[in-house]
Amino acid sequence: MQHIRNFCIIAHIDHGKSTLADRLLELTKTVSARDAREQVLDSMDLERERGITIKSHAIQMEYLYNGVNYKLNLIDTPGHVDFSYEVSRSIASCEGALLIIDATQGIQAQTISNLYLAIENDLEIIPVLNKMDLDAANPDEVKDQIIDLTGCDMDDIIEASGKTGVGIEKILQRLIERIPPPEGKPDAPLQALIFDSVFNPFRGIIAYFRIMNGTIKTNEWVKFVSTGKEYQADEIGVLKLTQHPRKELSAGDVGYIISGIKTSKEVRVGDTITHVNRPCSEAIAGFENVKPMVFAGIYPIDPDEYEELRTSIEKLQLNDASLTFEPESSVALGFGFRCGFLGMLHLEIVQERLDREFDMGVISTVPNVSYKAFTKKGEELEVHNPFDMPGPNQLDHIEEPYINAQIISKSEFVGPVMNLCIGKRGVLKNQNYLTADRVELSFEMPLGEIVFDFYDKLKSISKGYASFDYYQSGYQPSNLVRLDILLNGESVDALSSLTHRDNAYEFGKKMCAKLKELIPRQQFDIAIQAAIGAKIIARETVKALRKDVTAKCYGGDITRKRKLLEKQKKGKKRMRQVGNVEVPQQAFLAVLKLDS
Repeated sequence: MQHIRNFCIIAHIDHGKSTLADRLLELTKTVSARDAREQVLDSMDLERERGITIKSHAIQMEYLYNGVNYKLNLIDTPGHVDFSYEVSRSIASCEGALLIIDATQGIQAQTISNLYLAIENDLEIIPVLNKMDLDAANPDEVKDQIIDLTGCDMDDIIEASGKTGVGIEKILQRLIERIPPPEGKPDAPLQALIFDSVFNPFRGIIAYFRIMNGTIKTNEWVKFVSTGKEYQADEIGVLKLTQHPRKELSAGDVGYIISGIKTSKEVRVGDTITHVNRPCSEAIAGFENVKPMVFAGIYPIDPDEYEELRTSIEKLQLNDASLTFEPESSVALGFGFRCGFLGMLHLEIVQERLDREFDMGVISTVPNVSYKAFTKKGEELEVHNPFDMPGPNQLDHIEEPYINAQIISKSEFVGPVMNLCIGKRGVLKNQNYLTADRVELSFEMPLGEIVFDFYDKLKSISKGYASFDYYQSGYQPSNLVRLDILLNGESVDALSSLTHRDNAYEFGKKMCAKLKELIPRQQFDIAIQAAIGAKIIARETVKALRKDVTAKCYGGDITRKRKLLEKQKKGKKRMRQVGNVEVPQQAFLAVLKLDS
């Protein structure tokens, strides 16, 4: 155990984490020249294109230092705020962390939140100033920021470049010198923390774990504490670029276990593995069931593909246990699924993966968060779909989830950022100048306001400089109403949305105007209305296609024309009773993109 070091890398998005990991793997000869490529730990094409880590990875390196061969276990972490629970479990599996900061951009919101998480877990922090080869690098100013944040000395900060390989050797040496070896008793009852899992179509779910105490051998019977399920360890081993089976792993080791598990719900990130015949006295602290934050309906563009969509989502769920789904139907869109996601990025990624990996064209309804509805009878309902909200006559009040948001920006953009957040019903809690031109703003605001287009707007008003991070702070009562869209008096369920009473009139008016542009004209007038309960708050009319029936009447008595017009009017009325309004697909897509 004295020669094992377990560490993770924490950084904001696009600070060069994956590139630096590539250089570490090259220097320790973990990856051969033939297998070397950029972002070697990012296995999905989507990760490479977007430059983000979606799925966390683990890899073991070996490095010879002072004549001793050390085992270095890198447990990679996803960078985006949506995956913060996975980051917390990866951090709990380590004794140290490389804190990577971009020399051109300085400290950003995600860096700070992950750093606090690492400090709470008593990790040894090694600060690394990356991208030193760029002309725009500003090392002196960024070093001052790091010293203010971590309280380290100037000599502790390693200058490096993932691109050119400068400072990589120094990082490896510092890892061995500074990070303590794992503590644990190999002869104690088995206690291992699951920090990730992947699905293999031939072998089932493969769980990645870090052993805190005890020893595990091939073919032993193990138990997963939170589910209580028991399995035989068919194969255990360590993770290099591929899996390397071992007969035995003990305290301090990071490895994988294969036991033929077929459903993702049985392997949960943060769960504890122990022996069946000699279980540990308590599970590792910090386990929680991941709760979806954002909900949206996903429907196939072609209604005949419903079963294929179900199969695709089930397969996707094997790789991504945080995705939840249940069947639902809509009058306008047919049969589909109400899916739960960790956040907007997660929703985008799932849609993109359905399209790429399964060739499924899908429509998603307006994303919303989960609300708590309290009825006048004292019942509490959890509502994921606006259409399931009780009517105004039964409803007592609604509570919605709130978040604490942390935004770091240049001081010149403070005004626009404050206007944006206050416009989204945010309340400024704190304002803190990190340096002369960098300011940290803390807001309390409803989660429902940021799921739509908040992040894009924040980036555009701050010219890409502002960084954003948040965590949920609980539920608060709110003055929300359900806004329904009616076509000729019939409610279209897929267009219903929950909105704050103060914004409802403006939003309803925009929806009606947009639908008027998109719904094709029929032989009869179509009334498009926005309503709260029984009260209509906005209306637009799509005028009927008219035939000039009086064209053949030239001259003569006015009663001849009137008779023809009355006959046409009766026909239009009858047609309106039997005709129904078809809402085109692009109308749903356009309403999603509506600037709310």
